[in-house]
Amino acid sequence: MLKTNTQPIILSSFVNPIEDNLAVKTKFDLLQKLRQWCDEIEINDPQFARLIAKVIPAQCPFERDIIIFGRTIAHIPPMCKINPLYEQFVGLRFRALCYLVDKCGEDIQSYC
Repeated sequence: MLKTNTQPIILSSFVNPIEDNLAVKTKFDLLQKLRQWCDEIEINDPQFARLIAKVIPAQCPFERDIIIFGRTIAHIPPMCKINPLYEQFVGLRFRALCYLVDKCGEDIQSYC
């Protein structure tokens, strides 16, 4: 409850909690479990770390400039950030690269 100069305002009358929709909740829970599963993947094998570093690109491969006769006529923005698991994939790649550097002592410049 907020008090103004004249009258108290009860916030619960303005803020209505969103009812749980079963379809939305199921979809959200599915993505949350996938995110959690990706975050919990441990990198303990150099071959697995190399595979992850090769499979997950360092930059979005879809971003392009369309150039005709030396002039840029269009730009296709990076669409990787639309992926709901983008942050988890980037984190997994980072952990794989850290493993290769810290535990294996490899030079990761070829993966960048």
